[in-house]
Amino acid sequence: MLQAALRRIAGEIETTLDRLMPVPDGGEARLVEAMRYATLGGGKRMRAFLVMETAALFGVDRTCAARVAASVEMLHAYSLVHDDLPAMDNDDLRRGKPSTHKAFDEATAILAGDALQTRAFEVLAETDTHSNPEARAELVLALAHASGARGMCGGQMIDMLGEGKTLTAEEIGRLQALKTGRLIQFSAEAGAILGRAPAHQRHLLAGYGRDLGTAFQIADDVLDTVGTEAEIGKTVGKDAASGKATMVSVLGVERARAQAEMLAKQAAAHLDHFGEPAALLRQLADFVVSRRS
Repeated sequence: MLQAALRRIAGEIETTLDRLMPVPDGGEARLVEAMRYATLGGGKRMRAFLVMETAALFGVDRTCAARVAASVEMLHAYSLVHDDLPAMDNDDLRRGKPSTHKAFDEATAILAGDALQTRAFEVLAETDTHSNPEARAELVLALAHASGARGMCGGQMIDMLGEGKTLTAEEIGRLQALKTGRLIQFSAEAGAILGRAPAHQRHLLAGYGRDLGTAFQIADDVLDTVGTEAEIGKTVGKDAASGKATMVSVLGVERARAQAEMLAKQAAAHLDHFGEPAALLRQLADFVVSRRS
């Protein structure tokens, strides 16, 4: 049931992304082609799924929710394009195909990431996303908090500074909460923002997203240690090779896996308030710690 829903929503978001990034005439066409290369045709679309499913809890128009989901995927894609660059993680493979800077060139990849980031915020600010300007402003502000120095970018900085150093589990937890968790938390909250939900419901979804994001990142660390390149579609073993601090490096594989499973259960518990309509979101919590890719 979950896999079918993931595939259905991934297809829906693929169509929305395609429509939101038409290729123009002129020299800028190469830039948009790189943006599309980085964004279309790959990934589980888990963040998009979170937006769509949480929005459905509040009866949000599906087209509006899909625009927000596409915005998150653009922001996420930008981070991956920049993350793969030689100056950062220097990875030549992403989602089973050459990274954007390999398929194009480094300068184009940098510009593509920049343009994906700005397009993400542009989509949120457009009137087609929500008729209420307060809702649009709140979405913009929340995504900015999730992705800037106090979120994803800040986490990436801490990650780079931590290479070759011994960090505590608490320090690694904060790093991962910023680098990965904040964007996943925003994705879970976005449906409540769109639906103008009361504060207590938004807080429950924020808690769900926070714990889900942490579980997801720990599971990713485990996969980097025990997975294969064919399974996960990117280079494996890079965390250990570059001296990166992860929960696996501190706890070992089995204890890290147990930590991820505990967080997944904790995430699902935040959804008790929403009953049966949140069934797929509960299944997602199980999926993030049992997946092989």
